[in-house]
Amino acid sequence: MDWNINLKHLMGEATRLVRNGLLADATRAIQQTLGGGTGSFGADAPAAAAPLPGPAVNLASTWRRAGTPANVEDAVVVERSPRQAPRPAAGPPVAEPPGSFTRVAFAHPGARHNPHHYHLYVPPGATADTPLPLVLMLHGCTQNPVDFATGTGMNDAAAPVNALVLYPEQPHSANPNGCWNWFRPGDQHRGSGEPALLVAMVRDVMARHAVDVQRVYVAGLSAGGAMAAVLGREYPDVFAAVGVHSGLQAGAAHNVMGALSAMKSGARPGAATRSTGNAVASPPPPLIVFHGDADATVHAHNAEQLIQAQLTALAAAQGGTPHTVQAVHKGQSPNGRGYTRTVYALPGDTASAVVAEHWLLHHTGHAWAGGHAGGSHTDPAAVNATAEMLRFFLAHRLPSQ
Repeated sequence: MDWNINLKHLMGEATRLVRNGLLADATRAIQQTLGGGTGSFGADAPAAAAPLPGPAVNLASTWRRAGTPANVEDAVVVERSPRQAPRPAAGPPVAEPPGSFTRVAFAHPGARHNPHHYHLYVPPGATADTPLPLVLMLHGCTQNPVDFATGTGMNDAAAPVNALVLYPEQPHSANPNGCWNWFRPGDQHRGSGEPALLVAMVRDVMARHAVDVQRVYVAGLSAGGAMAAVLGREYPDVFAAVGVHSGLQAGAAHNVMGALSAMKSGARPGAATRSTGNAVASPPPPLIVFHGDADATVHAHNAEQLIQAQLTALAAAQGGTPHTVQAVHKGQSPNGRGYTRTVYALPGDTASAVVAEHWLLHHTGHAWAGGHAGGSHTDPAAVNATAEMLRFFLAHRLPSQ
Protein backbone atom coordinates (compact mmCIF):
# COMPACT_ATOMS: atom_id res chain seq x y z
CA MET A 1 0.00 0.00 0.00
CA ASP A 2 1.18 3.53 -0.78
CA TRP A 3 2.68 5.16 2.34
CA ASN A 4 0.55 8.32 2.11
CA ILE A 5 -2.64 6.29 1.79
CA ASN A 6 -1.54 4.02 4.63
CA LEU A 7 -0.73 7.04 6.79
CA LYS A 8 -4.19 8.50 6.26
CA HIS A 9 -5.80 5.17 7.04
CA LEU A 10 -3.86 4.63 10.25
CA MET A 11 -4.29 8.20 11.46
CA GLY A 12 -8.01 7.93 10.78
CA GLU A 13 -8.09 4.76 12.85
CA ALA A 14 -6.21 6.55 15.65
CA THR A 15 -8.75 9.38 15.59
CA ARG A 16 -11.61 6.87 15.86
CA LEU A 17 -9.93 5.21 18.86
CA VAL A 18 -9.51 8.55 20.63
CA ARG A 19 -13.15 9.38 20.08
CA ASN A 20 -14.06 6.03 21.65
CA GLY A 21 -11.90 6.76 24.68
CA LEU A 22 -9.17 4.24 23.75
CA LEU A 23 -6.25 6.61 24.14
CA ALA A 24 -3.56 3.98 24.62
CA ASP A 25 -4.61 2.09 21.48
CA ALA A 26 -4.63 5.38 19.56
CA THR A 27 -1.12 6.17 20.81
CA ARG A 28 0.08 2.79 19.64
CA ALA A 29 -1.46 3.40 16.21
CA ILE A 30 0.33 6.74 15.91
CA GLN A 31 3.62 5.23 17.08
CA GLN A 32 3.22 2.44 14.57
CA THR A 33 2.51 4.92 11.77
CA LEU A 34 5.52 7.11 12.51
CA GLY A 35 7.90 4.30 13.33
CA GLY A 36 6.95 1.43 11.03
CA GLY A 37 5.83 3.12 7.85
CA THR A 38 4.19 0.02 6.42
CA GLY A 39 2.46 -1.57 9.39
CA SER A 40 -1.28 -2.19 9.45
CA PHE A 41 -3.83 -1.51 12.15
CA GLY A 42 -6.85 -3.13 10.60
CA ALA A 43 -9.19 -5.86 11.74
CA ASP A 44 -6.64 -8.60 11.01
CA ALA A 45 -4.02 -7.10 13.34
CA PRO A 46 -4.02 -7.75 17.11
CA ALA A 47 -6.22 -5.11 18.73
CA ALA A 48 -4.50 -5.33 22.11
CA ALA A 49 -0.77 -4.75 21.91
CA ALA A 50 1.59 -4.74 24.89
CA PRO A 51 0.56 -2.10 27.44
CA LEU A 52 2.46 1.16 27.43
CA PRO A 53 4.52 1.98 30.52
CA GLY A 54 3.96 5.22 32.39
CA PRO A 55 1.46 6.86 34.69
CA ALA A 56 -2.29 6.41 34.52
CA VAL A 57 -4.03 8.47 31.84
CA ASN A 58 -7.20 10.40 32.66
CA LEU A 59 -9.51 10.01 29.68
CA ALA A 60 -12.46 12.03 30.97
CA SER A 61 -11.43 15.18 29.11
CA THR A 62 -10.97 13.15 25.91
CA TRP A 63 -14.55 11.86 26.16
CA ARG A 64 -15.92 15.34 26.76
CA ARG A 65 -14.10 16.82 23.80
CA ALA A 66 -15.54 14.02 21.69
CA GLY A 67 -19.07 14.96 22.77
CA THR A 68 -19.82 12.19 25.27
CA PRO A 69 -23.00 13.02 27.21
CA ALA A 70 -22.65 14.41 30.71
CA ASN A 71 -24.28 11.35 32.22
CA VAL A 72 -20.95 9.50 32.30
CA GLU A 73 -18.70 12.43 33.11
CA ASP A 74 -18.94 11.91 36.85
CA ALA A 75 -16.93 8.69 36.49
CA VAL A 76 -13.20 9.38 36.44
CA VAL A 77 -11.68 7.37 33.60
CA VAL A 78 -8.16 6.07 33.89
CA GLU A 79 -6.16 3.42 32.14
CA ARG A 80 -4.34 0.86 34.22
CA SER A 81 -1.97 -1.87 33.13
CA PRO A 82 0.15 -4.27 35.19
CA ARG A 83 3.18 -1.98 34.70
CA GLN A 84 1.26 1.16 35.61
CA ALA A 85 -0.17 -0.21 38.85
CA PRO A 86 2.07 -3.05 40.04
CA ARG A 87 0.64 -5.23 42.73
CA PRO A 88 2.62 -5.33 45.98
CA ALA A 89 4.47 -8.47 46.93
CA ALA A 90 2.31 -8.81 50.03
CA GLY A 91 -1.17 -7.64 50.91
CA PRO A 92 -4.32 -7.29 48.81
CA PRO A 93 -4.14 -6.43 45.10
CA VAL A 94 -4.44 -2.78 44.10
CA ALA A 95 -8.10 -1.75 43.69
CA GLU A 96 -9.53 0.92 41.43
CA PRO A 97 -10.82 3.92 43.43
CA PRO A 98 -14.51 4.67 44.09
CA GLY A 99 -16.15 6.78 41.41
CA SER A 100 -13.81 5.56 38.65
CA PHE A 101 -14.23 3.94 35.24
CA THR A 102 -10.97 2.16 34.49
CA ARG A 103 -9.62 0.33 31.46
CA VAL A 104 -7.69 -2.69 32.69
CA ALA A 105 -5.20 -4.86 30.80
CA PHE A 106 -5.84 -8.54 31.49
CA ALA A 107 -4.09 -11.72 30.38
CA HIS A 108 -5.67 -15.15 30.64
CA PRO A 109 -3.71 -18.41 30.22
CA GLY A 110 -4.86 -20.30 27.16
CA ALA A 111 -6.67 -17.32 25.59
CA ARG A 112 -6.23 -17.01 21.83
CA HIS A 113 -5.55 -13.27 22.09
CA ASN A 114 -3.57 -11.62 24.90
CA PRO A 115 -3.65 -9.21 26.49
CA HIS A 116 -7.36 -8.51 26.69
CA HIS A 117 -8.92 -5.41 28.22
CA TYR A 118 -11.98 -4.62 30.21
CA HIS A 119 -13.50 -1.50 31.74
CA LEU A 120 -14.58 -1.51 35.38
CA TYR A 121 -16.97 0.96 36.97
CA VAL A 122 -16.61 1.36 40.74
CA PRO A 123 -19.50 3.30 42.32
CA PRO A 124 -18.69 6.32 44.52
CA GLY A 125 -20.05 4.55 47.59
CA ALA A 126 -17.76 1.51 47.31
CA THR A 127 -15.83 0.56 50.45
CA ALA A 128 -13.31 -2.19 51.06
CA ASP A 129 -15.37 -3.83 53.81
CA THR A 130 -18.79 -3.97 52.10
CA PRO A 131 -19.33 -6.68 49.45
CA LEU A 132 -21.04 -5.21 46.38
CA PRO A 133 -23.13 -6.71 43.58
CA LEU A 134 -21.34 -7.07 40.24
CA VAL A 135 -22.96 -6.77 36.80
CA LEU A 136 -21.09 -8.17 33.79
CA MET A 137 -22.11 -6.23 30.65
CA LEU A 138 -21.38 -7.69 27.19
CA HIS A 139 -21.51 -5.26 24.28
CA GLY A 140 -22.88 -6.02 20.83
CA CYS A 141 -21.08 -6.14 17.49
CA THR A 142 -19.26 -2.95 16.41
CA GLN A 143 -19.52 -1.62 19.98
CA ASN A 144 -16.92 -1.21 22.72
CA PRO A 145 -17.18 -0.80 26.51
CA VAL A 146 -17.25 3.01 26.46
CA ASP A 147 -19.96 3.10 23.81
CA PHE A 148 -21.97 0.41 25.60
CA ALA A 149 -21.70 2.11 28.98
CA THR A 150 -22.82 5.39 27.42
CA GLY A 151 -25.72 3.87 25.53
CA THR A 152 -27.12 1.74 28.33
CA GLY A 153 -26.51 4.22 31.13
CA MET A 154 -25.69 1.27 33.37
CA ASN A 155 -23.03 3.15 35.36
CA ASP A 156 -25.49 5.88 36.32
CA ALA A 157 -28.08 3.26 37.28
CA ALA A 158 -25.55 1.24 39.28
CA ALA A 159 -24.30 4.18 41.37
CA PRO A 160 -27.35 4.54 43.69
CA VAL A 161 -27.56 0.78 44.29
CA ASN A 162 -23.79 0.61 44.87
CA ALA A 163 -23.02 -1.99 42.19
CA LEU A 164 -19.80 -2.66 40.30
CA VAL A 165 -20.10 -2.93 36.52
CA LEU A 166 -17.65 -4.90 34.37
CA TYR A 167 -17.45 -4.34 30.59
CA PRO A 168 -15.18 -6.81 28.76
CA GLU A 169 -13.76 -5.60 25.44
CA GLN A 170 -13.80 -7.94 22.46
CA PRO A 171 -10.70 -7.24 20.32
CA HIS A 172 -11.10 -7.15 16.55
CA SER A 173 -8.36 -9.75 16.38
CA ALA A 174 -10.87 -12.18 17.93
CA ASN A 175 -13.74 -11.12 15.67
CA PRO A 176 -13.49 -8.55 12.84
CA ASN A 177 -16.75 -6.88 13.90
CA GLY A 178 -16.00 -7.01 17.62
CA CYS A 179 -18.72 -9.63 18.19
CA TRP A 180 -18.62 -12.22 20.93
CA ASN A 181 -18.32 -15.62 19.22
CA TRP A 182 -21.48 -17.16 20.72
CA PHE A 183 -21.95 -19.40 17.64
CA ARG A 184 -18.60 -21.22 17.77
CA PRO A 185 -18.49 -24.61 19.53
CA GLY A 186 -15.18 -23.72 21.21
CA ASP A 187 -16.84 -20.68 22.79
CA GLN A 188 -19.97 -22.38 24.10
CA HIS A 189 -18.69 -24.52 26.95
CA ARG A 190 -17.68 -24.10 30.55
CA GLY A 191 -13.94 -23.94 31.08
CA SER A 192 -12.99 -23.07 27.50
CA GLY A 193 -12.87 -20.19 25.04
CA GLU A 194 -14.64 -16.91 25.69
CA PRO A 195 -16.88 -18.18 28.53
CA ALA A 196 -13.78 -19.12 30.53
CA LEU A 197 -12.14 -15.79 29.69
CA LEU A 198 -15.17 -13.77 30.81
CA VAL A 199 -15.50 -15.65 34.09
CA ALA A 200 -11.76 -15.16 34.66
CA MET A 201 -12.32 -11.41 34.32
CA VAL A 202 -15.08 -11.63 36.94
CA ARG A 203 -12.69 -13.41 39.28
CA ASP A 204 -10.01 -10.82 38.55
CA VAL A 205 -12.39 -8.11 39.78
CA MET A 206 -13.16 -10.23 42.84
CA ALA A 207 -9.45 -10.32 43.63
CA ARG A 208 -9.31 -6.52 43.98
CA HIS A 209 -12.75 -5.57 45.23
CA ALA A 210 -15.24 -6.74 47.81
CA VAL A 211 -17.78 -8.58 45.62
CA ASP A 212 -20.87 -10.32 46.95
CA VAL A 213 -20.46 -13.72 45.29
CA GLN A 214 -24.19 -14.38 45.68
CA ARG A 215 -25.04 -11.28 43.61
CA VAL A 216 -23.08 -11.55 40.35
CA TYR A 217 -25.14 -10.99 37.18
CA VAL A 218 -24.60 -10.93 33.42
CA ALA A 219 -26.38 -9.00 30.67
CA GLY A 220 -25.72 -8.36 27.00
CA LEU A 221 -27.03 -6.94 23.75
CA SER A 222 -27.34 -8.93 20.51
CA ALA A 223 -24.17 -11.07 20.23
CA GLY A 224 -23.41 -10.02 23.81
CA GLY A 225 -26.90 -11.19 24.82
CA ALA A 226 -26.32 -14.54 23.13
CA MET A 227 -23.03 -14.90 25.03
CA ALA A 228 -24.81 -13.92 28.27
CA ALA A 229 -27.21 -16.82 27.65
CA VAL A 230 -24.22 -19.14 27.20
CA LEU A 231 -22.70 -17.96 30.49
CA GLY A 232 -25.98 -18.49 32.31
CA ARG A 233 -26.22 -22.05 31.00
CA GLU A 234 -22.57 -22.90 31.65
CA TYR A 235 -22.02 -21.12 34.97
CA PRO A 236 -25.22 -21.31 37.05
CA ASP A 237 -22.96 -21.42 40.12
CA VAL A 238 -21.48 -17.99 39.27
CA PHE A 239 -24.38 -15.90 37.94
CA ALA A 240 -27.45 -15.26 40.05
CA ALA A 241 -29.51 -13.93 37.10
CA VAL A 242 -29.13 -13.29 33.37
CA GLY A 243 -30.37 -10.50 31.09
CA VAL A 244 -30.59 -10.94 27.31
CA HIS A 245 -31.48 -7.99 25.09
CA SER A 246 -32.12 -8.72 21.39
CA GLY A 247 -30.15 -11.96 21.63
CA LEU A 248 -30.47 -15.70 21.11
CA GLN A 249 -30.57 -18.81 23.26
CA ALA A 250 -27.43 -20.71 24.13
CA GLY A 251 -26.61 -23.26 21.43
CA ALA A 252 -28.83 -21.62 18.81
CA ALA A 253 -26.07 -22.09 16.23
CA HIS A 254 -22.70 -23.79 15.88
CA ASN A 255 -21.29 -22.05 12.82
CA VAL A 256 -21.65 -18.80 10.89
CA MET A 257 -24.35 -20.05 8.52
CA GLY A 258 -26.36 -21.42 11.40
CA ALA A 259 -25.97 -18.11 13.23
CA LEU A 260 -27.31 -16.14 10.26
CA SER A 261 -30.25 -18.53 9.95
CA ALA A 262 -31.09 -18.31 13.65
CA MET A 263 -30.86 -14.53 13.60
CA LYS A 264 -33.25 -14.42 10.65
CA SER A 265 -35.97 -16.76 11.91
CA GLY A 266 -34.90 -18.41 15.18
CA ALA A 267 -32.99 -21.57 15.96
CA ARG A 268 -34.03 -24.78 14.28
CA PRO A 269 -35.79 -27.36 16.50
CA GLY A 270 -33.20 -29.31 18.42
CA ALA A 271 -30.39 -26.90 17.56
CA ALA A 272 -29.97 -25.79 21.17
CA THR A 273 -28.63 -28.68 23.21
CA ARG A 274 -27.34 -28.63 26.76
CA SER A 275 -23.59 -28.34 27.09
CA THR A 276 -21.74 -31.61 27.57
CA GLY A 277 -19.05 -29.69 29.41
CA ASN A 278 -21.33 -28.41 32.19
CA ALA A 279 -20.78 -30.55 35.26
CA VAL A 280 -22.73 -28.23 37.59
CA ALA A 281 -26.14 -29.65 38.42
CA SER A 282 -28.02 -26.46 39.21
CA PRO A 283 -31.27 -24.91 38.06
CA PRO A 284 -30.81 -22.20 35.43
CA PRO A 285 -30.39 -18.66 36.74
CA PRO A 286 -33.52 -16.47 36.54
CA LEU A 287 -33.75 -14.84 33.10
CA ILE A 288 -35.06 -11.49 31.87
CA VAL A 289 -35.41 -11.00 28.11
CA PHE A 290 -36.02 -7.82 26.08
CA HIS A 291 -36.72 -7.89 22.35
CA GLY A 292 -38.27 -5.50 19.85
CA ASP A 293 -41.06 -6.85 17.65
CA ALA A 294 -39.67 -4.73 14.78
CA ASP A 295 -36.13 -6.11 15.09
CA ALA A 296 -34.86 -6.74 11.55
CA THR A 297 -31.45 -8.03 12.70
CA VAL A 298 -32.38 -10.72 15.25
CA HIS A 299 -35.94 -11.99 14.88
CA ALA A 300 -38.17 -11.64 17.93
CA HIS A 301 -38.92 -15.38 17.80
CA ASN A 302 -35.54 -15.83 19.46
CA ALA A 303 -36.90 -14.23 22.63
CA GLU A 304 -39.68 -16.81 22.77
CA GLN A 305 -37.10 -19.56 22.34
CA LEU A 306 -35.02 -18.13 25.18
CA ILE A 307 -38.01 -18.31 27.50
CA GLN A 308 -38.93 -21.81 26.38
CA ALA A 309 -35.34 -22.99 26.86
CA GLN A 310 -35.41 -21.49 30.36
CA LEU A 311 -38.60 -23.34 31.33
CA THR A 312 -37.31 -26.58 29.79
CA ALA A 313 -34.02 -26.34 31.70
CA LEU A 314 -35.90 -25.59 34.91
CA ALA A 315 -38.09 -28.63 34.40
CA ALA A 316 -35.06 -30.83 33.76
CA ALA A 317 -33.35 -29.55 36.93
CA GLN A 318 -36.46 -30.28 38.98
CA GLY A 319 -37.05 -33.71 37.47
CA GLY A 320 -40.34 -32.85 35.80
CA THR A 321 -42.51 -30.03 34.56
CA PRO A 322 -42.29 -27.12 36.99
CA HIS A 323 -45.53 -25.46 37.97
CA THR A 324 -45.20 -21.83 36.99
CA VAL A 325 -47.71 -19.03 37.24
CA GLN A 326 -47.88 -16.80 34.17
CA ALA A 327 -48.97 -13.17 34.32
CA VAL A 328 -49.23 -10.74 31.40
CA HIS A 329 -48.96 -6.98 31.81
CA LYS A 330 -49.33 -4.37 29.08
CA GLY A 331 -47.96 -0.88 29.47
CA GLN A 332 -46.18 2.08 27.93
CA SER A 333 -42.90 3.87 28.43
CA PRO A 334 -43.03 7.56 29.49
CA ASN A 335 -42.60 8.33 25.77
CA GLY A 336 -45.68 6.31 24.84
CA ARG A 337 -43.91 3.24 23.43
CA GLY A 338 -45.92 0.12 24.23
CA TYR A 339 -44.72 -3.20 25.63
CA THR A 340 -46.07 -6.56 26.74
CA ARG A 341 -44.41 -8.02 29.84
CA THR A 342 -44.95 -11.70 30.63
CA VAL A 343 -43.81 -12.92 34.05
CA TYR A 344 -43.19 -16.59 34.85
CA ALA A 345 -43.02 -17.41 38.55
CA LEU A 346 -43.00 -20.37 40.87
CA PRO A 347 -45.80 -20.45 43.44
CA GLY A 348 -45.10 -17.67 45.91
CA ASP A 349 -45.60 -13.98 46.36
CA THR A 350 -42.01 -12.71 46.38
CA ALA A 351 -39.90 -11.24 43.59
CA SER A 352 -37.38 -14.06 44.05
CA ALA A 353 -40.03 -16.57 42.92
CA VAL A 354 -39.87 -15.15 39.39
CA VAL A 355 -37.88 -17.43 37.08
CA ALA A 356 -38.30 -15.48 33.85
CA GLU A 357 -39.59 -12.22 32.40
CA HIS A 358 -40.25 -11.59 28.71
CA TRP A 359 -40.54 -7.97 27.58
CA LEU A 360 -41.85 -7.68 24.03
CA LEU A 361 -41.16 -4.11 22.93
CA HIS A 362 -43.68 -2.86 20.39
CA HIS A 363 -42.46 -0.87 17.37
CA THR A 364 -38.87 -1.25 18.56
CA GLY A 365 -35.97 -2.44 16.42
CA HIS A 366 -32.53 -3.84 17.18
CA ALA A 367 -31.58 -1.44 19.96
CA TRP A 368 -31.17 -1.19 23.74
CA ALA A 369 -34.53 -0.03 25.07
CA GLY A 370 -34.55 3.28 26.91
CA GLY A 371 -30.88 3.86 26.14
CA HIS A 372 -29.08 7.16 25.68
CA ALA A 373 -28.74 8.63 22.20
CA GLY A 374 -25.02 9.21 22.84
CA GLY A 375 -24.40 5.47 22.45
CA SER A 376 -24.94 3.26 19.42
CA HIS A 377 -27.88 0.86 18.96
CA THR A 378 -30.21 2.54 21.46
CA ASP A 379 -33.89 3.49 21.46
CA PRO A 380 -34.46 6.25 24.03
CA ALA A 381 -38.25 6.18 23.46
CA ALA A 382 -38.70 2.61 24.70
CA VAL A 383 -39.06 1.35 28.25
CA ASN A 384 -35.91 1.62 30.42
CA ALA A 385 -34.34 -1.84 30.06
CA THR A 386 -31.38 -0.89 32.26
CA ALA A 387 -33.56 0.00 35.25
CA GLU A 388 -35.74 -3.08 34.79
CA MET A 389 -32.74 -5.39 34.51
CA LEU A 390 -31.20 -4.02 37.69
CA ARG A 391 -34.52 -4.36 39.49
CA PHE A 392 -34.78 -7.97 38.32
CA PHE A 393 -31.15 -8.78 39.13
CA LEU A 394 -31.16 -7.42 42.67
CA ALA A 395 -34.25 -9.45 43.53
CA HIS A 396 -32.21 -12.65 43.05
CA ARG A 397 -29.12 -14.11 44.66
CA LEU A 398 -27.34 -17.44 44.58
CA PRO A 399 -28.04 -19.80 47.46
CA SER A 400 -25.46 -19.83 50.24
CA GLN A 401 -22.71 -22.32 49.53
